[in-house]
Amino acid sequence: MAGKVKDAEIGVYGTVEVAHWLRIPARTLRTWISSDGIIVPAEPALLSFANVLELHVLKGMRKLHEVPMQRIRRAVEHVQDTFPSRHPLIDREFETDGVDIFIKDLGEYINVSRYGQGSFRDIVSTYLKRIGRSVEGVAEVLYPFVLSDAASEPELISMNPRVSFGKPVIRGTGISTALVAARFNSARESVSALAEEYGLPQTQIEEAIRWESAQPIAA
Repeated sequence: MAGKVKDAEIGVYGTVEVAHWLRIPARTLRTWISSDGIIVPAEPALLSFANVLELHVLKGMRKLHEVPMQRIRRAVEHVQDTFPSRHPLIDREFETDGVDIFIKDLGEYINVSRYGQGSFRDIVSTYLKRIGRSVEGVAEVLYPFVLSDAASEPELISMNPRVSFGKPVIRGTGISTALVAARFNSARESVSALAEEYGLPQTQIEEAIRWESAQPIAA
């Protein structure tokens, strides 16, 4: 990564919680970070924020389920050879030439045009656009999908290693989505009451509750 966010490399997340946040089956996520996988975890049982971003992008690639994992691995390795980096999938370069190189490399093993190269690029780009960057181009925040992975999904939830220990919060605040959902579900506090207390629109409170209650999206 060309520069990095403080604490982005420290293993602080468990695999189960990350699987829930990214809407990836836990079993699938463990495969992706295994010794035979593509993502190298910060620690044996813990993931870093950088790992979370990598898994987010990898999920976008895997949306084309017909593409075998070993071929994705080969293409990722080719990208890494071209753009030497510890995290090639989340470097700024990957947003430009990296995606094209990835598609071209996959094309050596499968007929990528079968899916449409433009379609593949659109899918990956949709995921990349959920990563916020600093003016220097450093990946520093994730706006995860809530109900679907459509480009139209609002970016009301954020994860940033510098805010609330990197846990999901309502965007622009340090308000934990888990706390909001717990108050709504356990204390039976209304959305309007919570919105008034936090000084936020009801739509943001509702999104936090949806975020915490959503089930994993098949990957």
